[in-house]
Amino acid sequence: MVQSILSDMDSEAVNSISDSVEAQQIASVIEDTYYNMIAAREIPEHKGLIKLTSLSDNTKPTHFKYPDRVKKLERVAYNTEVTVGRINYQEIFYVEPIDFLTRSHDDSNAVKQVADVNAGTTLLIRNDRMPRYYTSFDDLHIVMDAYDATTESILQESKTQAFGTTYPTFNLVDSFEPDIDDTMLPYLLAESKSVCFSVFKSGIDAKIEQASKRLKSYVQNDMYRTKQENKRNKYGRYGPAGGVRHG
Repeated sequence: MVQSILSDMDSEAVNSISDSVEAQQIASVIEDTYYNMIAAREIPEHKGLIKLTSLSDNTKPTHFKYPDRVKKLERVAYNTEVTVGRINYQEIFYVEPIDFLTRSHDDSNAVKQVADVNAGTTLLIRNDRMPRYYTSFDDLHIVMDAYDATTESILQESKTQAFGTTYPTFNLVDSFEPDIDDTMLPYLLAESKSVCFSVFKSGIDAKIEQASKRLKSYVQNDMYRTKQENKRNKYGRYGPAGGVRHG
C-alpha cells in the first residue's frame, strides 16, 4: 500500500517502509486512516467471543474488567452449572447503573457488602445465587449482582462467555496485513491516498477522491460474507431479570 501511494505521488520508490521518512509518514497515515475507518463501523472480522477479565479479588467477588481493546459487548453469559464438568450458560442482562443500585438496595437478601473500585462506595451483592444482571459504573469495570458462595468464592473468568467487538492492533512493519477483508482494502487504500495527497501534496486528486466516495458507499452494504437479515430497532424487549436486552 505504501508503494502504491508513493508511485501515485511520483515519489521515490522503496523496498521497505523504513527506507525513507516519507514512506514511514505514509505508513502512519494508513494506520490513522484504518483506525478512523473501523471506529465508525462494525467490521465483521472484529466480532468474536470474549472472556471477561476477573479482578481475582475476594473483596470484590463479582467484579470484572473489560478486556483490553474491547469496543463493545453485545452479550454476556455465565456458566451457572454447579456440577463440575457440566455447562449451563445463562445470559446476564445489562441494566443501567442507577437501576442496578435500586435493585440491590431493594433486595433484603443482599448480604455481602462490597466496596466499588473507584470511590469505595458500598455495593450490596447477593451471595446465595448465581448472577442475573450486571452494570458498569465507569465503562472500565463490570459488576454482576450476585454469586453463589457455596459454589465459589468469586465469579470466575473461565466461566464467562461474552460476544462483542474488539479493536485490532496495527503494526508498522512491511509484512503486516490490516485485519479487514478484501472488500474493504481498496477503500482503505483510496482513503489513505486521498489523505496523503492532501497532507503531503497540498491538494486532493479528483479521481482518487471519487473512487474513495464510491468505495465507501459500496463497503457499507458488502462487509459480511454471509447474507444478513434486515436489522430493525428492537423496542421493549427485556430479559428475565428485567434488564434491557442489548445487541
